Amino acid sequence: MQSPTLQVALDVTELTRAQKIAEEALLGGADWIEIGTPLVKSEGMQAVRALRAQFPTTTLVADLKTSDTGGLEVEMAAKAGANIVCVLANTDNAVITDALRGAALYGVEIMADMMNVSDVVTRARELADLGVQIINAHVGIDQQMEGKDPLDLLDKLGDLPVKIAVAGGLNAESASKAAARGADIVIVGGSIIKAADVTKAARNVRDAIDRPTEGTSVKISLDDMIRERLEQVSAPNVTDALYRKGAMSGLSVQHVPKKMIGKAVTVQTFGGDWSKPVQAIDACRPGDILVISNDKRTDIAPWGELATRSAENKGVAGIIIDGAVRDWDDIITLDIPVYATAIQPNAGEPKGFGEINAEISCCGQTVRPGDWLIGDQSGVVVIPRERAYEVARRSVEVQKTEVRIREEIRRGGTLGSLSQLLRWEKK
Repeated sequence: MQSPTLQVALDVTELTRAQKIAEEALLGGADWIEIGTPLVKSEGMQAVRALRAQFPTTTLVADLKTSDTGGLEVEMAAKAGANIVCVLANTDNAVITDALRGAALYGVEIMADMMNVSDVVTRARELADLGVQIINAHVGIDQQMEGKDPLDLLDKLGDLPVKIAVAGGLNAESASKAAARGADIVIVGGSIIKAADVTKAARNVRDAIDRPTEGTSVKISLDDMIRERLEQVSAPNVTDALYRKGAMSGLSVQHVPKKMIGKAVTVQTFGGDWSKPVQAIDACRPGDILVISNDKRTDIAPWGELATRSAENKGVAGIIIDGAVRDWDDIITLDIPVYATAIQPNAGEPKGFGEINAEISCCGQTVRPGDWLIGDQSGVVVIPRERAYEVARRSVEVQKTEVRIREEIRRGGTLGSLSQLLRWEKK
């Protein structure tokens, strides 16, 4: 069986960074280089021209995602040096036909991106009948964050008389599965271009698709998938994924012997009343996080060492208190994260006022039972439960981007120059 083509998508916004990444990817065994949509939108056709000048014999794919003026956009890309131009599959047939006319005139091929197509099989057959050369079973980045899998699309397109590409969050393992299922072109972006060692990452994918295997899949729960991804990232990564939201404020007291990840068990109490906080320990499952609102009182503590030891015995992953904590000398000897807004030796009385597992306000954030939290030395971030999987995946992508930028800084770059800050200042 012939090995699939490995296409590396340059989904970055800075041309100088893209050129270096492309060079390293080709050294690792990439066949085609894709000028990704973010790069095209940022740099225009100059990105195609620059990469053509740098790699005169490499197949270049311009991912324009054309939805109108098909012939004109194909002409622009072809004259700049592209060999393949991507159009949106769900655009009107008039656009597809015009793009094909332009492609025939300028000697390039058309790749149709199936992202957001509802009836994938019917539309793919229509496109093949029109003359489109490549069908791309693509799940977009935002769709990936919600768990959609491009391999499911690929399985529906196996018997078409055209080349089939597959794209959407692929890594070496999933790329190997794509190759085993008959993909002609395997498109990989983030897992290669965000790696510190792009050449090694590309080589890993190259080896995987040259010797494809379906492998074995172990079914894990959604909670386990969320936790697995959050283990890879930091609290700052998560706030970035939430567009700078979700961070608790005022937690000036913290003991963080390890990262804290878990689902919230919430407690509303008042004036140091420690009855509900202590009762809530028994409502926790292993891995949960106790989130306590002390009605912002810092003159009296609803939590101390004995409660902390009890929570640790129960397998609680951490405690957050919008209010005071006491017995701090003892708490910092334990192996459980504790965050609070103050230290205060005064304890309250167990009167039983308040609620367990109700929506509360804690350190500037609304927290509901079952919301996810992540805490480290930088602080604590709340993740809405209905977005937990999506945000966890987005956080991993943020972390991957930082890995690559960190490597480019290690090589002598600066954050300002790599990010081209002056260029992106709001005018």
